[in-house]
Amino acid sequence: MLITLAGVIGAGKSSLAEVLARRLQTIEPEIQPFYEPVDDNPILPLFYKGNQLVEEGKAETNPYAFLLQIYFLNQRFHMIKAAMQNDHNVLDRSIYEDALFMKMNVDEGHATPQEWEIYQDLLNNMMEELPYAAKKKRPDLMIMIDVSYDTMLKRIHRRGRPYEQVETDPSLKSYYQELITRYHVWKDEYNESELLVIDGDTYDFMASTDDRITVINQIEEKLLEIGSLNQDEFDQLKQQPIEEI
Repeated sequence: MLITLAGVIGAGKSSLAEVLARRLQTIEPEIQPFYEPVDDNPILPLFYKGNQLVEEGKAETNPYAFLLQIYFLNQRFHMIKAAMQNDHNVLDRSIYEDALFMKMNVDEGHATPQEWEIYQDLLNNMMEELPYAAKKKRPDLMIMIDVSYDTMLKRIHRRGRPYEQVETDPSLKSYYQELITRYHVWKDEYNESELLVIDGDTYDFMASTDDRITVINQIEEKLLEIGSLNQDEFDQLKQQPIEEI
């Protein structure tokens, strides 16, 4: 099975991918989690700085927005190709939500319409090549972690990356709020695979063992429903304790 995760910054995608991959390894030892590179991304801090320059009226567009999106698009294409070479993997973010970020940059004046056209052409070419570059055409299950603005800020603060904090960059407040709005639209429009929406406000699976058990149970029941787990595998997982994060 190929499982992909989606959600705003700080929703908990990487943590859930790690727990889910470790748990599924009990029935499929070759399952691996794939993580989007963030901490070693040399462009991301520049991108946040570029957004701030636009908000302050010091630049017309973010000079790093297009560069960042091409960087992420390329990384996500590499990642999903690698993941699809095997039968079972978990990705903490995927190429299927990539356009959301680029379109948001264009609409907010952080990238140009010409850059959007170039980006769309490149993305379409990549998606056309994906079935030939990998064993699968699409994920078996997309899991979206749906969180509110307040929950998003709380988890960003808990993660502690300085360039993501609204206290140090007030321009991020409107960026984060708009991102949440667009994810709600994306959730309703996504049709590449089965979609499971996790209520990230109600269930803090990173901090609460009980919440983590509830979320993992929701995922495993969905995998059984869509046929990615058979009944024997499902029963085997139910005998395993759910690990701490």
